[in-house]
Amino acid sequence: MKAYCRDLGLMDYKACWDLQQELFDAHVARKRAERDAGGSTVFPAGDSATDDDPVGTVLLVEHPPVYTLGKSGHAENLLIPREMLERMGARFYHIDRGGDITFHGPGQLVCYPILDLERLGIGLRAYITALEEAVIRTVARQGIEAGRIDGASGVWLGKGVTPGGKGPVRKICAIGVRSSRYVTMHGFALNVSTDLAWFSRINPCGFTDRGVTSILSETGRNVPMEEVKRSVVELLSEILNVKIYKQ
Repeated sequence: MKAYCRDLGLMDYKACWDLQQELFDAHVARKRAERDAGGSTVFPAGDSATDDDPVGTVLLVEHPPVYTLGKSGHAENLLIPREMLERMGARFYHIDRGGDITFHGPGQLVCYPILDLERLGIGLRAYITALEEAVIRTVARQGIEAGRIDGASGVWLGKGVTPGGKGPVRKICAIGVRSSRYVTMHGFALNVSTDLAWFSRINPCGFTDRGVTSILSETGRNVPMEEVKRSVVELLSEILNVKIYKQ
């Protein structure tokens, strides 16, 4: 199986959201047409599509400062008025992914996989676990030990999270996904060299007792974004068993 990767560089959040929606709608329309024609896109466990069957597109992007609130989120987790955000140069969107409020901005790698999970032969929970695993292995290459927390999506550091975890519990990567007809939208946001001060204006992901961190904050090294992108794509390809080609 194969997927395409598009590196969008720095792109406005709404423009990228529209692109995601366009790709998502095209996949859903294709699946609907196949079903109406009596075909099927389902591949049982152990089977797979051929290498010529595209399973979707992976978008890599950085956004200008923007806060997004998921469909199940709580507006009170934005701690300052939206008008003040705009004066600071940030935007705000209420969107259709899972999860609560988070921030996107320069220095943060945002990955939006628009993928057909039926063609991949996995369910939504396994898919989210795969995204988390790709990030866990990516930050491990930078010497950061990270893991998961029961009942809270994303990738975390700190005492009790991993065997060697130290310090307070803090999140390095937020995950929020939407799925319809087993086609995904949205994805994850990994803090590489993000200005963490932006997170002080929200309760990140709805939590009041857990912090936020970045690769830069943990290592003191300004790791090139291109290096992190390469790791993410390589590991997603390995974990999902999909060849990912740059478009």
